[in-house]
Amino acid sequence: MSLRAALGEVGAGIDRGFDALLPVPPDPRARLYEAMRYAAIGGGKRLRPMLVIATCDLFKVDRERALRAALAVECIHVYSLIHDDLPSMDDDDLRRGKPTLHRAFEESTAVLAGDSLHALAFEILADEATHEDPFVRAELIAELARASGPAGMAGGQMMDLMAGEIELDLAAVTRLQQLKTGALIGWCLEAGAIMGRVPPEGRTGLRGYARDLGLAFQIADDLIDHEGAEEKAGKRVGKDQAAGKQTFVSLLGPERARRQADILVAQAIEHLQPFGDEAELLRAVARFAAERDH
Repeated sequence: MSLRAALGEVGAGIDRGFDALLPVPPDPRARLYEAMRYAAIGGGKRLRPMLVIATCDLFKVDRERALRAALAVECIHVYSLIHDDLPSMDDDDLRRGKPTLHRAFEESTAVLAGDSLHALAFEILADEATHEDPFVRAELIAELARASGPAGMAGGQMMDLMAGEIELDLAAVTRLQQLKTGALIGWCLEAGAIMGRVPPEGRTGLRGYARDLGLAFQIADDLIDHEGAEEKAGKRVGKDQAAGKQTFVSLLGPERARRQADILVAQAIEHLQPFGDEAELLRAVARFAAERDH
């Protein structure tokens, strides 16, 4: 299956999952559910769910269970986008080609929708439908909490908020992006291994892949912000330069940054060598991460 077809299939599964999980109730909570659906259904590349599914496939994890883990990470990702876009953060008015949630609804509803998607992620993972083994569920929950909290995504966002006020060198920008972007991508690979009951010592290659993929993905994002088109990106571009933030592109220049992304993709693919042809979708994701224009 091509990556495009696989992403389409996974995206449709994610949309069906959110549709089933978020029926709009006939009471005053309706606007909150409508906001959650607006943010979560019918948009985005679904790369993180794709990574979960592709890794689960390596270890023959049941597809419906894999899809639940994929839904959980997409909940966290969408909540982070909602909060990133708020006036108190990046103050954006366009996301995935449509008005950001606080523009389409209002700021208070957007905050609650993000909070609710965060909670939903852990509700999904705690359910026996995700895995019959409570130890597997507990590890999934603990690792996702770590990846999305101050030692992961939220910590990286805090560093990003400070980036306009302090000078960051390449090592600091790398650390920032390993937390803000890389930690959640790392969980996607970890989740497949956890559900496949792979011991921690057997996950080294997947962790290396996730680390290199996360950085390549962020360099591509920096390049899109630097030279991309808003209509293709589906969001405002040129934000980092306007805010005076150091990025891979500002520190390395576009051409060196692009070469570095290519090196990282090659390294990520090399980490998958032990998995043979069964890891072809993961290889395709790595190549796409660096080549995309949105």
